[in-house]
Amino acid sequence: MSEWIAIGALGLVAVGIPLGMMAVSAILRPSVPEQGKRATYESGEVPTGTARVQINIQYYMVALLFLVFDVETVLIFPWAVIYRSALSQGADLTAVLLPMLIFIGVLVVGLVWAWRNGAVEWVKSPLANRQKTERNA
Repeated sequence: MSEWIAIGALGLVAVGIPLGMMAVSAILRPSVPEQGKRATYESGEVPTGTARVQINIQYYMVALLFLVFDVETVLIFPWAVIYRSALSQGADLTAVLLPMLIFIGVLVVGLVWAWRNGAVEWVKSPLANRQKTERNA
């Protein structure tokens, strides 16, 4: 039962420290009400226009694909390091190689799927699409 008391105390400390820090900063901070402090920070520039800007979804798709394949690299490096030592210790080649080939196969299937759905291609402008249809006609 004493383990639970320690866990509860740790939970109280984990919640109490951030709440205490926020309370102390709220009490000690200077309060100078000013219109400029309530404005959106724009690097010293006066904000103009609306904050609603339409961003191309392709940026997010490319970033997501980068993260997926970056994680793949992080997972392949340790396997590559222990590959030779596992074989030298008498492990079977298929037992060492097969899981990584399955992993890479799943990633290749994901890349082909993303490619076929247009996730790795930038959106073409209407002018480029019109020129392409004129050449094909």
